[in-house]
Amino acid sequence: MYRISEFSKITSLSVKTLRYYDDEAILVPACRDPETGYRYYSEEDFRKAQQILLLRSLEFSIAEIKDVLTNCSDESELTWYLEEKRIMVEERIRRQKALIKKMNLYIKPKDREEKKMSYQIEVKDIPAVTVAAIRYRGKYDEVGKYIGTLYKAAKDLAAGAPIQCYHDAEYCEGDADLELCLPTKKRISHPDVEGKQLPAIRAICTSHLGSYSKLNLAYKAIFDYAGAHDLTCLTPSREVYLKGPGMIFKGNEASYITEIIVPIQER
Repeated sequence: MYRISEFSKITSLSVKTLRYYDDEAILVPACRDPETGYRYYSEEDFRKAQQILLLRSLEFSIAEIKDVLTNCSDESELTWYLEEKRIMVEERIRRQKALIKKMNLYIKPKDREEKKMSYQIEVKDIPAVTVAAIRYRGKYDEVGKYIGTLYKAAKDLAAGAPIQCYHDAEYCEGDADLELCLPTKKRISHPDVEGKQLPAIRAICTSHLGSYSKLNLAYKAIFDYAGAHDLTCLTPSREVYLKGPGMIFKGNEASYITEIIVPIQER
């Protein structure tokens, strides 16, 4: 058996840390002197300490270490916990990379002033268009799940850029009412998509050049115009992806071209 000072020496864990681990029921000494309260550690405690040091070096939190030690009865099971932690780390890295990418959008080069998008607004009549359509509820960035299905269903009948219809008037977090459409030369019949016609509408239109993350500015320009000209905006609004990412590569987001179409009526 090892006294706490000896155990601290052979494990490279401070006495303060060992006492904390004892209080948290992470590493409880094998026995304690009933008179003095001195802690004594065993070979099994040493093995456990080595496992704790490994988990700490892999940046497991205290709660995670406790969970592993409580449920991992055999060293061979440790692999499963390490695999789960690896997946968690990879997801955290993915989120951090996305955050860095978002930050970069707001970092202005010192030698270049920010260019603001100038939107040209038009009110025009949009003719009816025959489409293959998939209506679904979900997130705004889930278009990729359905676009391939539309192209496979349409085959050589595809006749234009994809159109996303937004049936909600407001912004919806994670449960939007969406309808992805692909213009076709004639109405198609397919078990996975609906052949239909988008109706003719009178609408306010503008084009957005650049990343989809800035599309809200195009909508602001449209709503500002509608307010100034006594027009009421209706649903569903449409986004026509004239130029965007491919099926595999995203390409240059700065060159994406999206036409925004918002149906209107005079007040």
